[in-house]
Amino acid sequence: MLALWVALAVVAALVVLTTALLVRSRRAGTADSAVEPDVVAGAPSVARPPPAPPAAPAPPTAPDLHDRLGKTRGVVSGYLRSLRSRGSVDDATWNELEEALLRADVGLTTTTALLEDLRARVGGGELRGADAVLDALRQDLESTLAGAGDASLHVEDGVTNVWLFVGVNGVGKTTTIGKVARQQLAAGRSVLLAAGDTFRAAAADQLETWAQRVGVDLVRGREGGDPSAVVFDAVQRAAARGNDLVLADTAGRLHTKVNLVEELKKIRRVAERPPGTVTEVLLVLDATTGQNGLTQAGQFLEAVGVTGVVLTKLDGTAKGGIVVAVERELGIPVKLVGVGEGPDDLIPFSPPEFVGALFDLA
Repeated sequence: MLALWVALAVVAALVVLTTALLVRSRRAGTADSAVEPDVVAGAPSVARPPPAPPAAPAPPTAPDLHDRLGKTRGVVSGYLRSLRSRGSVDDATWNELEEALLRADVGLTTTTALLEDLRARVGGGELRGADAVLDALRQDLESTLAGAGDASLHVEDGVTNVWLFVGVNGVGKTTTIGKVARQQLAAGRSVLLAAGDTFRAAAADQLETWAQRVGVDLVRGREGGDPSAVVFDAVQRAAARGNDLVLADTAGRLHTKVNLVEELKKIRRVAERPPGTVTEVLLVLDATTGQNGLTQAGQFLEAVGVTGVVLTKLDGTAKGGIVVAVERELGIPVKLVGVGEGPDDLIPFSPPEFVGALFDLA
């Protein structure tokens, strides 16, 4: 009898154990089926697709020269409308044209030359009526601006190009270098900056900020050191690293003008030593200074053979006609114009676009 009870107890224990195992197995199977395995045994590995990259930012919109020249256009538009409405050409016509050009800061020399030519053509019967005179003036302005030379920026292949930036302090020279570096990087060129204005610590610090912002290297020296030594070191480093272009800042003010001129001459000589080749010398002028900028330009033209002008702050003045005076009286082309504070507000200068903006009376 005792043996029977033992046998029944063993059977009951086996039944309970089997039931527990079955329940646990079902729970485990349910949990496994809720998770998708990364790799199935015996099946090929399938890589999960990477997350979609963020949308690329929209490219910067090029500044509109027409809109940015609103102050200059406002100065001349009233005179031009008055002349078109009058129709005939008389002494008042010439007086108003002269005042419009002078107020826009075209300058007395250039204004006199333009109007004398127009007067002769009217007197000879070539031009009849105010509309014909204004159309001829527009064409003359375009020809004057286009005749100063090639407005493109030059880079030679296979050499270490050096662009020297010259100009007095306060015209926006260092900021211009940073913006040009940004443009040249976008064009696919490798750039190195040289802080050659060692006489003003803030200039080197500002250029270093731009270098970090744009993502290029900077060569700088000790405060008050030899500017030409900084440019020399930058050219050597650029050549060793294969940089296409060195953008070099220069001093805008020394103790005397004679010292400034001699220092600039020395910088240019050093920059021209192999492997360096100076392909641009860009004079930075502040448009808001008007005719005073032409006076400032004389010493730089004499010292380093300027190849082009960068005219800054053109949007902030009614003196946009200074562009005409610069190209006619200095005989060098305006290559870039600054039309705002943004990093992309430095644009190539276009004579047709500039003149068209001035003569648009809409």
